[in-house]
Amino acid sequence: MSNYDEEISKMEHGSCSKSSGLEGGGEFCNSNSVVKLAQRIIAEVIGTYFVMFAGCGSVVVNKIYGSVSFPGICITWGLIVTVMVYSVGHISGAHFNPTVTVTMALFRRFPIREVPMFIIAQFVGAILASGTLCLLFDVKHDDYFGTLPTGSPLRSLIIEIIATFLLMFVVSGVATDSRAIGELAGIAVGSTIVLDVFVAGPVSGASMNPTRSLAPAIVMKRYEHLWVYIVGPFIGAITGGFTYNLIRNTDKSVRELTKSGSFIKSTTRI
Repeated sequence: MSNYDEEISKMEHGSCSKSSGLEGGGEFCNSNSVVKLAQRIIAEVIGTYFVMFAGCGSVVVNKIYGSVSFPGICITWGLIVTVMVYSVGHISGAHFNPTVTVTMALFRRFPIREVPMFIIAQFVGAILASGTLCLLFDVKHDDYFGTLPTGSPLRSLIIEIIATFLLMFVVSGVATDSRAIGELAGIAVGSTIVLDVFVAGPVSGASMNPTRSLAPAIVMKRYEHLWVYIVGPFIGAITGGFTYNLIRNTDKSVRELTKSGSFIKSTTRI
């Protein structure tokens, strides 16, 4: 989970050049910026693909062969996220999750104009991984590797909010605060996912990621209670990101923080 401040600054100060050869003098991003953006998008597709392939794959293998166990599934989710953070985090930021991308953008840690492209990349990676699992394994209706509430959808909604809150709180700490030990970001995030899956898994499936639930649902045509896994993670991620930025240390006075009229903008660039 890398810090995008320097990258955003470059984009805001000349990553695009004006073309005088076209009517209206429209702005076009130079080739270097386009290549870097393409690299980040490809990295996000690949990262999301393998997170979904390994995580959901452990669910499929356990349901069909019974050889993984619930603790094994928890550890697999945490390990694959850790591995992919260290593999492509320095390229794309290793979001793999629309809620992380949106929350980063809301708190000025990610370019807003790239949000739709990253979300599409994540969705493509998740769909490809879900399709691959269905092709490789004889996945029956009872072997569904998506997420479904156990009992009340409201209970699953609440636990999805709490689990995603914790995930985004940790991500905000290790990825956006210069005082954190950046080299440990992958371990911190992966460990958080292991803990979340242990607690929330038996209740909601511990999605914490809309694409993790949407992709299997689309591939296997099962759409029960999908709203839980869209609403819950977004609420949890945004409140988790806001809470970390609220407690982030600053040497500015309250008057300075409120002078611009935007508390979020002031506290996220410390």
